[in-house]
Amino acid sequence: MFGFLKKKVEEFSSAIAGKANEKLEAPPPPSPKKPKKKEGLATRIKKEVLGSTKLSEKEIDSYLWDFELALLESDVAHDVAKELVEEIKQNLLAKEFKKGENISESIESLVKAAIRRVMPDEGFDIVEEVRKGDKPFVVLFLGPNGAGKTTSLAKTAHLLKENGLSSVFAASDTFRAASIEQLEEHGKALGIRVIKHGYGADPAAVAFDAIDSAKANNIDCVLIDTAGRQDTNKNLLQELEKISRVAKPHLRLYLDEALAGNALVERVSTFKDSVGVDGIILSKMDLDVKGGGVISVFRSTGIPVVYFGTGQGYSDLEPFNADEIMRRVFG
Repeated sequence: MFGFLKKKVEEFSSAIAGKANEKLEAPPPPSPKKPKKKEGLATRIKKEVLGSTKLSEKEIDSYLWDFELALLESDVAHDVAKELVEEIKQNLLAKEFKKGENISESIESLVKAAIRRVMPDEGFDIVEEVRKGDKPFVVLFLGPNGAGKTTSLAKTAHLLKENGLSSVFAASDTFRAASIEQLEEHGKALGIRVIKHGYGADPAAVAFDAIDSAKANNIDCVLIDTAGRQDTNKNLLQELEKISRVAKPHLRLYLDEALAGNALVERVSTFKDSVGVDGIILSKMDLDVKGGGVISVFRSTGIPVVYFGTGQGYSDLEPFNADEIMRRVFG
């Protein structure tokens, strides 16, 4: 996971360490009779007597430029890459490098700390939200085509069931071929009822009927499946707005692939502005070698990633935790 980003951080840390070690090992310049600058004298004394040095802005700028490009290649959003590079730059300028320390390792720690700070500590717990919320608790699933929305909905139902909470499915994807049958297969496997109409029916009406059924049968949660919408299709987004108005969901969960990279931030922002988004579930997290989208989506949109998928099984849904992400990326 995120092997590309890890490699770039290691390369950057090694390059900066090389420059610092070069300065530490270089012979001291001849002592001028009258030092032009008191600051230059202090720096020279530190190097000669204490065995330490600092890097100037000019010395690190070229490395930072390359690292910013590496972050963009890793799918980090442009504004987040700028923020990270500026923080790393200020920390490097303030850092005093000493002989005998593992400079590459200390720079890597500095970079990791900056990356960690752009991510939230964790998302919210859907199970707890359902437990403390009104009943039936309505969750609207939305997102682009082919991102694993229906599968993630089923995984969420499994998670709720494992914690003693009942669900009903609303088959409000009345557009995609075989979408209702797919949801029914999940319902059969999980022992969950599916409320459906026919293809071409009003998806908002399906959601309304599912909520009515949940009320009548004392069901804890309604999980509403919807047709995939591209963020550029205004008509389909308007239809999604109608479903949201009718269903009045307590949670609107955006589903997408971790592999979406830079496009992730733009897509989430469009759905947020059109329908509203409370949390993000990312599928195929185990296949994402870059990781920039995951790192930057919260900073750019203010919406937390709450869960991520790591496989096709119903149990392959893990709560988002930034420290765990950092551990998986960097060890």
